[in-house]
Amino acid sequence: MRERIDVSEIEAKTKIRAKYLRALENEEWGLLPGPTFVKSFLRTYAQALDLDGKALVEEYRLHHERPSEAMLEPIVSTPQSRRPRGRTGRGAGRAGSDQVSSRGFMLAVAAIGTVIVVLVVLLIAGGGSSSTKTASTASVAHGRSSAAKGATRASGAHRTRSASGVVALSLKPTALVYVCLLGDDGHKLIPGVNLQAGETTPTYHAKRFLLTLGNSSVTMLVDGIARTVPPSAEAIGYSITKADGRHLLASAQRPSCT
Repeated sequence: MRERIDVSEIEAKTKIRAKYLRALENEEWGLLPGPTFVKSFLRTYAQALDLDGKALVEEYRLHHERPSEAMLEPIVSTPQSRRPRGRTGRGAGRAGSDQVSSRGFMLAVAAIGTVIVVLVVLLIAGGGSSSTKTASTASVAHGRSSAAKGATRASGAHRTRSASGVVALSLKPTALVYVCLLGDDGHKLIPGVNLQAGETTPTYHAKRFLLTLGNSSVTMLVDGIARTVPPSAEAIGYSITKADGRHLLASAQRPSCT
């Protein structure tokens, strides 16, 4: 936000998909495909923003990584970074199918490892029996079945949210600015009022927003991503949707709250 860099520029520079960059900014670790990828993405993203990648990875390990994930992770070298300048992220949460698959695999590995340890102990003690082995096998099968069902439910929920096409929008004025904001079916969310610098609007949700701004003194948060408004000598109008993003409106197309 300080350097006015759009997420598409970072995506092209780092080769990391925009949805993963947004997940890093919002600390939505559940949307990423596993802890190894999280740390690799953090290092690459930090280098692109001239931040301390090592410090960001250590903070992630300290606050968000579970011990079981650390044991399963291969050793990854840490590149040198320049001086730290900040940290990424706000924190929120959505599930993704890639992350669910990774968790399901780790749960299955953990369940199998537990069964192997139990069998070895029973064999050493001379107490192994066919009934115990049968119960252990059933436990593994049950664990795999539960993990598969969880992955299916989470994947279905993610597809439902994506298909809905709902956009989240909030505004942060940096100076006095007139705002008219319409949601679905022309519902007036901000009915043509002047917002003061330092105010923050609620986060609105709609499939399509129509917005008129009296000037460019405002930062727009679209799905959690900060977007600035280019300077303009006249009022500015936008149409905002999930599929098309932000599009400027001609003067005749701008919404009016009068």
